[in-house]
Amino acid sequence: MSKVTQQPVHNEAQQRFEVTIAGKLSRADYRLDDRVMHMFHTEVPVQQEGRGIAAMLVRAALVYARERGYKVRPACSYVRSFMSRNREFDDLRA
Repeated sequence: MSKVTQQPVHNEAQQRFEVTIAGKLSRADYRLDDRVMHMFHTEVPVQQEGRGIAAMLVRAALVYARERGYKVRPACSYVRSFMSRNREFDDLRA
C-alpha cells in the first residue's frame, strides 16, 4: 500500500477529523463536553486499513486537544490503544 499524503481536515460542524482518499471517507469522531474531548469512534474503509490513516486522524485530534487545553476521554478502543502506544499524550487523559 502507498503512503497517505493527504492531511486530515477538522470538520468542526460534524465534530470529527476526516480524510477522503480515493473517494472513501475515514474519520475520528468526538464530542466536546466541558473542555473534555470524548473520542468515541474511528472508522477507516476496509480497503484502506493498515496504511496508518486512523493513527493520523487520532494524532491530529490529540494535537488539536493539546493546543486548546482540552482533556481527552478515549472511549473508542482504537484511541485507547493509540494513546497507550504513544505515551507523549498521557497528559491529555481525562
